[in-house]
Amino acid sequence: MKVAFFDIAAQYRALRYEIDAAVRHVLESGRYSNATENAAFEKELGAYLGVREVVAVNSGTDALLLSLKALGIGADDEVIVPSFTFFATAEAVCLAGAQPRFADCANGAFNIDLRSVEDAFSPKVKAVIAVHLYGQPVDLAPIQEFCAARNLHLIEDCAQALGAAYRGRRVGTLGVAGAFSFYPTKNLGACGDGGAICCDDPELAAHLRRLRNHGRTSAFSHSEIGINSRLDEIQAAILRVKLPHLDHWNARRLALAQRYRIGLQNTRCILPPGCNSSTSVFHHFAVIHPQRNALRAFLAEHDVETAIYYPTPCHLQSAFGNGVNALSLPQAERNADHMLALPIYPELSDIAIDHVVSLVRAFEQG
Repeated sequence: MKVAFFDIAAQYRALRYEIDAAVRHVLESGRYSNATENAAFEKELGAYLGVREVVAVNSGTDALLLSLKALGIGADDEVIVPSFTFFATAEAVCLAGAQPRFADCANGAFNIDLRSVEDAFSPKVKAVIAVHLYGQPVDLAPIQEFCAARNLHLIEDCAQALGAAYRGRRVGTLGVAGAFSFYPTKNLGACGDGGAICCDDPELAAHLRRLRNHGRTSAFSHSEIGINSRLDEIQAAILRVKLPHLDHWNARRLALAQRYRIGLQNTRCILPPGCNSSTSVFHHFAVIHPQRNALRAFLAEHDVETAIYYPTPCHLQSAFGNGVNALSLPQAERNADHMLALPIYPELSDIAIDHVVSLVRAFEQG
């Protein structure tokens, strides 16, 4: 039985007529950038998240970059970020002109650890970026307290976590800004790149809208240096079709994750940590296994696709230089060496999950 890691086109097949009609409407309108579809999508996503403002941009990376720039973070500033995350989280800090300070994961978890955040703090730090990795919310309360005590901005990187909740609130709404990605593989994926920033501050949102559009205040007047980061109308229209289905898709991911949890009990897999105060959306179902590479090869031999996110933590990436590379962040390094993502997406069948589980057990018994 072949089990694909993703089936991105499955959502299109299910929503073909609605998506085709939405795209055709945009093409016939002749308005392809920063028009009615964007405005409607921002309003609908804001209602879903429960925030006053949403600013659509062209990627999750730009969502982080523009958040930093709008908050005045730049040269000579530092931002604490987790090392175990996608490169773009730290890259955005550098693109803003600031420097990342890397923090480790909590013991036995994938998300950022408060004690490591405390160790990474310096007088130059102006913000903390908390990444809700794999769709699992960070335990934000202690980090909120840490930031409030030091007058730091808390930015949430929700690229993999749209729809997840922490203490009854959607992630992205608990800091000064929340950054989202709509890359095609995300829980809410466009048919290309896309992103958004949410906040409850109208002045911050107005600043973000200027920055995403060349710092423009009118057609040919520019009050500051910005970038071109507009979300195109076709992507906004597609996202509007998909957004009403997101909670159903996320609920299916949660059910599949629970099936994995039951099936993988009493194996050598260390399962994703749970938290009573949060609800994950399981963008990935990531396990830790002491024989990760051998297990992955065994699954591949049996036509089961898996993935590794991320084999090299940010603090060991050559892009950040030798001074950063000298850091020792043991939990991030452990995760990088032993993490394996098993297939999980809404269209995946229960039978497929049971098949993957049976293969993991066969590997361990062999």
